[in-house]
Amino acid sequence: MPVDNPESDPAPHGSEGSDSVVAAFDAAIARLAAANATAGVSPVFEVLEPARALLFDSAGLDMLYARVEALEAAGFFRGSDWDAPQTLVPSLAVRTIRHGEPVATLVEAISQIRMLAVARGDSTHPSLSPEHAQHFLAQVMAMNLDLVVGDLQEADRLRPENLGYAVQTLYHYLLRHLGYGNILEHLVSEVWRILAQRPVQVSGVKHMVTQIAACLNSPDPIANAVSDDALQLINAVFSPTEGCREDPGFEVYGERLATMDDATLLQEAIAFAQAMHNTGLVSPYMPGFIRYLRTRWNELIPTALGLSPTGADAFNCYPALIHALIDGAIFPETNQAAYGLAMMLERGILYSPPVAPSLWRQLRLTLCDTTTRKITEVFGDSRRPECFLLADVLNVLGLPLGVGQGNYPTCQSTRAISMWAYSEPADLLRIVAWAARDDEVIMRFEGENISSKELASGLAKDPPVDVDAVSLVTVPHLDRIYFEMGRRSAGRGEDPHKWVNAEFHGDHVGHGFRIAVDVFTGGLKDFEGFLRDFYAAYHPFHNGNLPVINPQPAGIAVTDSGSRFLGWHAISIQRVALDANRVMRAYFFNPNNDSGQDWGQGIVTSTHGNGELYGEASLPMDEFASRLYVFHYDPLEKGNPGSVPDAEIRRASQLARSSWASDR
Repeated sequence: MPVDNPESDPAPHGSEGSDSVVAAFDAAIARLAAANATAGVSPVFEVLEPARALLFDSAGLDMLYARVEALEAAGFFRGSDWDAPQTLVPSLAVRTIRHGEPVATLVEAISQIRMLAVARGDSTHPSLSPEHAQHFLAQVMAMNLDLVVGDLQEADRLRPENLGYAVQTLYHYLLRHLGYGNILEHLVSEVWRILAQRPVQVSGVKHMVTQIAACLNSPDPIANAVSDDALQLINAVFSPTEGCREDPGFEVYGERLATMDDATLLQEAIAFAQAMHNTGLVSPYMPGFIRYLRTRWNELIPTALGLSPTGADAFNCYPALIHALIDGAIFPETNQAAYGLAMMLERGILYSPPVAPSLWRQLRLTLCDTTTRKITEVFGDSRRPECFLLADVLNVLGLPLGVGQGNYPTCQSTRAISMWAYSEPADLLRIVAWAARDDEVIMRFEGENISSKELASGLAKDPPVDVDAVSLVTVPHLDRIYFEMGRRSAGRGEDPHKWVNAEFHGDHVGHGFRIAVDVFTGGLKDFEGFLRDFYAAYHPFHNGNLPVINPQPAGIAVTDSGSRFLGWHAISIQRVALDANRVMRAYFFNPNNDSGQDWGQGIVTSTHGNGELYGEASLPMDEFASRLYVFHYDPLEKGNPGSVPDAEIRRASQLARSSWASDR
């Protein structure tokens, strides 16, 4: 059903939603449905022209909104990235709708109208929950606030087919119909929700903060109320200290630094550290400050990084290495590396003997042509490719649970990067060096070497979007190797993950393996026994109070807010512990870019407020177990399955059998 028709748009570019256009649109949808029902050849372009004409006013957008389900059923999105809306990346959507080719822009616009319909409950999609659609739209709205609070930029006005005006009309429409009482407040809340997970990639978040700042400086009525939360974000990025309070620019700030006495520099250092650790965002001014300290007051750098005694001790034990990392990696273009460096030092991983030499190797690494081209294409040429890679090495080592898979369908490889960064950082640095220098990664599988150079592409066939430089360089190699290990394990009568996970991730993966489904039929297999074994392996009350020593790979059955099965997904179990309310929770890493999800039945993954460390998601033990379908464990340290209360097993089993396992 269409949304309520509001007042006319503030700046529509002509009203083209006539009856004849609507009739042509309906006829094109009918032809598309008929073609897809028989030959599977989609005359999508016939649909796009009348759809474009409907984008220029609210009445036309209402017509599109009312036909979202018809378009979906006709196969409009079939065979494209938009056919899996749960995988769409907000920052990519922004680039597509603002700077993409006309066809891509039109499809993205219709996709966002579909998101609106799902978010409002007027349409459903088997792989998209209303909550996910709402989060997606909140982020794209934040990145496009300039379209609704100001005039079109020149680049938008000059787009072919008046697409800039159509996109602006669309965003006025979205703004009025998202149903938020205060759109700015919701957008600020969305930014904080994402930052609570401390992602490595924050370019999209900073874009949102920039748009919020522009909105607050406009006379538009949605910017009337300025919350402290919004100001804290804006100040963290643009003016975290007194020296750069009014965002004076790098040159002016550099001149001010030269005139500051020691007491003023100390205040600047404290302010930078507080802003960075409070938000997880680093101001572009901070690298200039740290680099200035390198020439005047090195001893103040630990204060500027906000280091505890643990981090400061690591800094002072390896001063030459830390100074080299600062000189090679921390610039305005790579400002987040300051936070990565601080968190790496706080983790104390330099005390592991292989890590410092591995970082020296990284500093001296010569990149191959393929790596140079990849990094330059994604990150630009304002700095050397080695700088961008080194910066993200620090970010990944500092925030191992902040790595995201971006638009790569490679949760296993992203999980591996996180696990290595968390437990085996030297192993990760070796793989990064191989991939970046040699354009090759070699791993052993059952005594035989597998070289990524000799393999065809795995799942990661398309160029990456919104991934860090470490993932950009390594994931294509890891994906090919993982795929090959799976191929070699096929036909053994059991799930290939039984052999692949331990070989791929390393010896710290438990050799015990349990799966809840039959690999041939897909039906449940001894599910209650599976649950008991999981509790006996991981629950402290039933495994002799043993903690999780190393993160363990696991697999979950992902469901949407309606408890409908969406697919299998790779995660890692980080730990199991009581929260502040004495609830036993499973804490896990989810590589899908955003761990805050609604899986239906009241199961909502928590990312903060229940004892989570940065990047962790958590659920009460029974709720987590209800979505688990694969796990590894140490068979020599397994507890007593019989000690697990029947009620606990019954609760987890019922949740599973009434959701993803209902037809298994």
